[in-house]
Amino acid sequence: MTSPHIVPEQPSHQHAHTHSHGPAAPVSKHLRKVIAAVLIPFAAAVAVGLVVLWPGGAPAHERTGVGFDRQTQQAKVVNIDKVDCKDVNAAQLPVDGETPPAKDPATGGGAADCEKATVEVTSGDDKGRTFIEVIQPGAPRQLREGQEVVVAYAPDAPHDLQYSVTDVNRKFPMALLAGIFAVAVVVVGRLRGVMALVALALSFGVLTLFILPAILQGSNPLVVAVVGASAIMLIALYICHGLTARTSVAVVGTLISLLLIGLLGSLFIGWASLSGNTDDSTGLIHGLYPHIDMSGLLLAGVIIGSLGVLDDVTVTQTSAVWELHQADPTMSAKQLYRAGIRIGRDHIASVVNTLVLAYAGAALPLLLLFSIAQSSVGTVANSELVAEEIVRTLVGSIGLVASVPVTTALAALVVSADRTGVGAEAGASAPVRSGRGRRRRAKA
Repeated sequence: MTSPHIVPEQPSHQHAHTHSHGPAAPVSKHLRKVIAAVLIPFAAAVAVGLVVLWPGGAPAHERTGVGFDRQTQQAKVVNIDKVDCKDVNAAQLPVDGETPPAKDPATGGGAADCEKATVEVTSGDDKGRTFIEVIQPGAPRQLREGQEVVVAYAPDAPHDLQYSVTDVNRKFPMALLAGIFAVAVVVVGRLRGVMALVALALSFGVLTLFILPAILQGSNPLVVAVVGASAIMLIALYICHGLTARTSVAVVGTLISLLLIGLLGSLFIGWASLSGNTDDSTGLIHGLYPHIDMSGLLLAGVIIGSLGVLDDVTVTQTSAVWELHQADPTMSAKQLYRAGIRIGRDHIASVVNTLVLAYAGAALPLLLLFSIAQSSVGTVANSELVAEEIVRTLVGSIGLVASVPVTTALAALVVSADRTGVGAEAGASAPVRSGRGRRRRAKA
């Protein structure tokens, strides 16, 4: 009497075990059609936007010789000599605009010896040409013999002052670090890691080949950012996670959150009268390309900056709901949402904290200046430099927080609506297993 009750239970247990640990069951054709009806027009609109706004390259302009707009060449420090600052007349040879140290009234000299570096140009028309660079003892950048550097060229300056050292050549250590990063991603992530690197390269291509030149050509920064961010989102998510319904739900959740960030950012950037022109870099951009809407550029930066973290949140929440459904296919949409949102709350706490600290770390020198000036918190927050970072952080964080319930609800609705298809698959496979069980009993 026990056999009829025990044997049928074995197939049922095997099916449940396979369902919970195997790959996710494909969604029904009806749901695939619904998802395609939403995403295909969106992807087509993004493609049209890329074609219409695609730039022919950054527009040409006359170099100002200021900041990043200087002509630069590669060079190498071939020799360094210790000299007395008075002998080289350091007061008449400022380096990179630095003010020489004040002389000691008692001795009439500097606090320490200066360094006279002989620098050889290694690229461009003047390859092989050498010049002298005087380094003050208190200068933040000290040179060493054999060091590769970047030099600025000022064609209108006197011959002996046409070249000056502007920076250190960091290409090798940066390339080595990038190589270590790529190896670590591939070793740990394997095929997913490789696909992530491919997506990263394509995303960087969209940024450098489309977003930046299109803005420089005069296209609306907000429209360019929305189209570019959407293209990056589609490329990154589908390449990394596959062309599946699960990924499509994450795409929709990310899109809704980006729209919210765009609306909030536009509202509060305008309300707070943030010009977007607050430092030397933005001032130079505005001077070279006065037609660029700097406040729109600020909003574009908020959208693009929030995209990377949004992808992480939406994919994680979608995967969590899918796994919950696989573990217990009987859960309703409401139960799936409640379970998924509990996971999302932990994610919100960590991600928002990470975002705020990232912006605070980037603005740390600025915050130190306000601390030195003993400014009040209200004064600091009211300054445009800090207000930009506050708006950027809070708008991005609101979008991140909203993405959790939005994506969780979408995922719960999709997987619960597809229960009929999953049940049909289970029912279709059950007679085969029970038939084998009856044949085993008959043979016994």
